[in-house]
Amino acid sequence: MTPTAALIQPEVAELVREGAYSELRAALRGLPAADIADIITSLEPDHRAVCFRFLPRDDAGEVFSYLDAEVQEELILKLGDAALRVVEGMDPDDRVRLLDELPTEVAQRLIGSLSPEDRKQTQAILGYPPESVGRLMNPDYIRLKPDWTIGHALDHIRKYGHDAETINVVYVVDDNGVLIDDIRLRSLFLADPDAAVESLMNRNYVALRADQDQEEAVRMMARYDRIAMPVIDSRGVLLGIVTSDDIADVAEEEATEDIQKLGGVGALEQAYIQTGAMEMFRKRGVWLSALFIGQTITILVLGRFQDQLDKAVVLSLFMPLVMSCGGNSGSQAATLITRALALGEVGPRDWWRIARRELLSALLLAGALAAMGFVCVEAFVGAGIVKTSHVFPLAVTISMAVAFVVTWGTVLGSMLPLLLRRAGLDPATASTPMVATLMDASGTLIYLGVAVLLLTGTIL
Repeated sequence: MTPTAALIQPEVAELVREGAYSELRAALRGLPAADIADIITSLEPDHRAVCFRFLPRDDAGEVFSYLDAEVQEELILKLGDAALRVVEGMDPDDRVRLLDELPTEVAQRLIGSLSPEDRKQTQAILGYPPESVGRLMNPDYIRLKPDWTIGHALDHIRKYGHDAETINVVYVVDDNGVLIDDIRLRSLFLADPDAAVESLMNRNYVALRADQDQEEAVRMMARYDRIAMPVIDSRGVLLGIVTSDDIADVAEEEATEDIQKLGGVGALEQAYIQTGAMEMFRKRGVWLSALFIGQTITILVLGRFQDQLDKAVVLSLFMPLVMSCGGNSGSQAATLITRALALGEVGPRDWWRIARRELLSALLLAGALAAMGFVCVEAFVGAGIVKTSHVFPLAVTISMAVAFVVTWGTVLGSMLPLLLRRAGLDPATASTPMVATLMDASGTLIYLGVAVLLLTGTIL
């Protein structure tokens, strides 16, 4: 809750309890819709509907779109027909987002209550896949014809602009509704009123397709620095627009999902504080169980070298050091490549360029950490913490193992997200825990393999 909302909330709660509805309306007037939504959510359940009922009609739909799905459903059930009118007044894209989150029977009731025109718009948007651009688009925008004069176009904007999602950019279409160009409102204001709209056109526009993934819309909006982008179908017909506020919501959701997956957690459908214990158990438990099974491979590797470890217990003392070097370097590489993929900076086709860059980084890191490993062995033995008469062979073994493990971990961590993207999976699945688990097994094999190779005849 923002400081402003926190300051007003006690007063609003008191006014609702006292039934001072005129003062309540005045207290809420002029507040941002998001702050009003926070205040309503913080009220007792029985007071939420009362407070919402006294919002100005023009503000109610926008405030409703900021409420959590649970509060929205609660208000719909308590307000009845009044809530249905609020939903009808929402922007089409916000209305679709609400219907997606409501139970099926409630959503069907709402759709049935809409006017024929709103019902047609809503059902058209709902017809697109859940994660597509079509689900984000708003069909309320300004359309112009190329043969209109600038004066006629401005009159048209004044007449219909109040219903549009944005008028900062207007769109020129032909008689078949095919998008020809987009024009900034500033250009229209500064142009000669008697000139034709076509005189401002350069036919150099960027558009989204309704069937594209929402992540692609995020990338294109950022790449071309637009506040709104048109949405077309396969024939080029203009269907709607997507605005920057919708894209910001998608970007936040996608970033949150990737961060959660990088932490080895299934993406949460609700906010963390609203996720129940059983749902949290399911999201985290599946990953932890899979990682647990993956760690059993390490036991198989250690079992294979049990005789050598019995002869040289000192090797087990340095095993966590070597394993952490591989896991950390692999996790770093996986995080960097996953983010680069999300931003569109690289793709699976760039695997060779990435491999060369990461291999060079790996060799530099391996050299530095190997030197640190050599010094570490010398220091611990010299301090009497580790007891062995074969200091130099052990130090060489640890440093060589660290070098190989870091190199392998960096290459593995960088290639795994690319392989997942190539397979059509989310690269964020190459999470830090997954890389660490893979490195525990493969790194143990490398470490003990190097030890057997270098220490046979001395310690072993």
